[in-house]
Amino acid sequence: MAEVLARATGRRKRSRAQVRIIEGEPGFNLNGKRLEEYFPTMAMRVRVLEPLRAVEMEGRYEIHAKLEGGGTTGQIDALRLGIARALEIIDPDLREVLKKGGFLTRDARRVEPKKYGLRKARRAPQYTKR
Repeated sequence: MAEVLARATGRRKRSRAQVRIIEGEPGFNLNGKRLEEYFPTMAMRVRVLEPLRAVEMEGRYEIHAKLEGGGTTGQIDALRLGIARALEIIDPDLREVLKKGGFLTRDARRVEPKKYGLRKARRAPQYTKR
């Protein structure tokens, strides 16, 4: 088994990604699937790879991640944050580049809870005159 270089956790909405960066064959293992299988569209994959591209380390490490909860958007952003945090652990000098690119900032926005008497969080029922 190859040596684990860094472990990090990324979170977004209800999603959580536990990321391990390993020295070995470059590629992704996301819940036992390849990146192309787990995130089928190119836009999704580009978003995941952004922190690696920013520090010019794309195709250098084997990345294993356990993704849980939420939807695809939350999982993409959680994985992205986890990768950025793990890269910072490997090389602390990368922090400046990652921070400037906005990869180390956790997006704290969440879904607003539904209120009693309303259709959604703020949407009131439609008014009928007669």
